[in-house]
Amino acid sequence: MPHFLNTIGLQPSLARKFRLFSQLGAVLLCMALDLGGLGVSQAQSGQTIKMIVPFTPGTGMDTIARAISPKLSDRLGVPVIVQNSPGASGNIGAEMVAKSAPDGNTILMGANTMLIAAQLYKNVPFNPVKDFSPVSMTAWGTLMLVANPKTGFKTVQDLIKAAKAKPDAINFGSPGVGTPHHMAMELFKVDSQISLLHVPYKGTAGYTQDLLSGEINVGFLPIHVAQNFVSSGKLNAIAVGSAKRHPVASGVPTFIELGFKGVNVDMWYALFYPAKTPQALVDRLNKETVAVLKMPEIKEMLGKAGLDAAGSTPEELAQIVASDYPRWGHVIRLKGIEAD
Repeated sequence: MPHFLNTIGLQPSLARKFRLFSQLGAVLLCMALDLGGLGVSQAQSGQTIKMIVPFTPGTGMDTIARAISPKLSDRLGVPVIVQNSPGASGNIGAEMVAKSAPDGNTILMGANTMLIAAQLYKNVPFNPVKDFSPVSMTAWGTLMLVANPKTGFKTVQDLIKAAKAKPDAINFGSPGVGTPHHMAMELFKVDSQISLLHVPYKGTAGYTQDLLSGEINVGFLPIHVAQNFVSSGKLNAIAVGSAKRHPVASGVPTFIELGFKGVNVDMWYALFYPAKTPQALVDRLNKETVAVLKMPEIKEMLGKAGLDAAGSTPEELAQIVASDYPRWGHVIRLKGIEAD
């Protein structure tokens, strides 16, 4: 550098200033590159990422969040803290994320219930399709339609025949209005053109107990829960709501193969950022999430909870959200369903 400066005729004092400016420019360039890298890796000093779970501890969403958050912390290099913010069937927690800054510091552990709840309540201050940036699917949960043995129902056709003979004489239960169990049955009712009486409960325990006792005739249960009762003869398996037969109950047909093409009612769970989050942040979290979900220990942990770990691309998740939202909206409006 000194030889070059001499050749262009700079005085020694000017040459020294030139070198200082050059060194300063190099330092600033390095700092800019480092900050850019931190923007993608989210490894800013003192930063904590909040993963908002819009339901209480112990739910499927909470189980997934607490299983993957430590692994994501390791891979992202910053703490990922799970925060439960329940209320209004998940709308309160979802709104918190929708209105958060799109800086990568706030994540929503969402599910298909957010698409339902946003249409059950009036004046919900966010749009579940437009106000979030899809990151990745995390897990699937399959629902099985079961019947108490006292009903004599062993097939879908048994149920349909009885329901058409005596509309509303057969009841079905659910853990509450707008739950996947409830909405799955409403979708089946629309597709099969039958009328059943809905008995909503305030949670899963009472509903399941009455289904087993025969107070409730039919209903949906998570497949891992249902299969235990089916194996012991306490419930009859009717059909599963997944696109393909589930390995836990490979002998039980799907609604789709029985001719009910619209009854694909699997529960899904996924991660979302607020809308307008930079694509670099979305891609980074997607990459790390998919990697975590492939870990054997995570698959085993979620499997014990009746969940099938599975990642996706942001685009695949966006397509699922875009197609599910109007589907559930149609059922809600058609049946005049409102939140309690």
